[in-house]
Amino acid sequence: MKNQVSVCSVMAVAAAVSCIDTSAARQPIMLPSQRTAAFINKRSTQQQQQQSNIENALNVRGGASKKKRGGRTASLYSTSKKPSQKTATGKKKVQAAAKEAEKKSAVSDTLTKYKAILPLTRIYITLVGAVTLVGLLLGDELSQGLLALDPIRTMYGLELWRPFTAACFLGPPSIGWLMSAYYLFEYGSSLERAFGTAQHLLFLLIQIGFLSVCSAFFGQPFFAQSVITSMLHVLSRSMPNQKVKWLIFTVPYWTLPYGLMASDVLQAGNAGAALPHVLGILSGHVYYFHKNVWPKLGGEDWLVPPQFLVNKLEGRSAAKDSISNALKSRKKGAGRKLGSK
Repeated sequence: MKNQVSVCSVMAVAAAVSCIDTSAARQPIMLPSQRTAAFINKRSTQQQQQQSNIENALNVRGGASKKKRGGRTASLYSTSKKPSQKTATGKKKVQAAAKEAEKKSAVSDTLTKYKAILPLTRIYITLVGAVTLVGLLLGDELSQGLLALDPIRTMYGLELWRPFTAACFLGPPSIGWLMSAYYLFEYGSSLERAFGTAQHLLFLLIQIGFLSVCSAFFGQPFFAQSVITSMLHVLSRSMPNQKVKWLIFTVPYWTLPYGLMASDVLQAGNAGAALPHVLGILSGHVYYFHKNVWPKLGGEDWLVPPQFLVNKLEGRSAAKDSISNALKSRKKGAGRKLGSK
C-alpha cells in the first residue's frame, strides 16, 4: 500500500515538472535590450491612445483641436513681421479701408466747401493764393518788379495785369495774411450774397480802377488791404447802427473799418499803416454814395451791370426775377372784359 502511494506521488511530481518545462520552452528568452524596447513601445502605444481619447473628447464638446493647421512653427522672424493689410481673399482689411475712406472724405469735404463758396469770391481767393505763391517763388525783389503797380509800365508797356496783381497780393504768408484772407472771404461773400454776382463784379472793377489811381498817386505798390476795407465800409454803411463784436468790445457797425485801421496802426507802430485803410474807406464811400445816396436825392443810378452780364453770371433765375419785377411795376389800365360791348 505504501509503495502504491509513493509511486503515485512520484508520478504527480513528474507530471508537474514536465508542464513547467513545456511552458518555459514555449516562452522565448528575451535579452535586456529587447525588454527595454518592448517597454518603450508599450508606453508610446499608451500615450497615443490617451492622445486620441483627448481629441475625441474635444471633438465631442466642439472645442478647438490641439493639432496645428499647417506644418510651420512660430519663430522670432515670423512673429516680428507686421500683419498683412489683406485678408485671405485678397481684399483689404476693414481698418485700412476705413482710413482710406477718411482720407477721401476729408479731401472731398474740402473740395465741396471750396466749391460752395460764391463764384466771384472763390475766384478772388484763388487769385490771392496764386499771387502769393508766385511771390514766394520769385522772392521780394522779383515779385515787386513783376506784381507791383507801376503806372508807366501799365500804360506804355501794356502790362495790364499789374492792377489786378496789386489788388490780390497780401504779402508773404503770416498771421496777418491769414486774417486778411479771412476778411476777404467773409466780406466778399456777404457783398456777393447781398448784391448778386454781377453787381459785385461791377463793385470790384470800380474799386480796382479807383484804387489804382489813388495808389499810384500816393506811391502804394499794392492795395489789396484797401479793397478789403472798402468792402467792410460798404457793408457797415448798409446797416450802420447794428451792434457787432470787435475784439472784446461791442461797437456800432459803422465804426468797424476805423477800428480795423487803428489795430493795424498799433501793430505796425507807424501812422503810415493807416493810409491803405483811408484809401479803402474813401473808395468804398464813392461807390456807396453813387449807388445808395444819390438815387434817393433824385439822381440816376448809373452803377447798374448790363443785362447780358446778369444773365451770364446769375443764370435764368435772375432774368426771370427782372421780368417779374418789370411786370409787377407796370401800371394796370382800365381795360374791358371779353364779350362786353
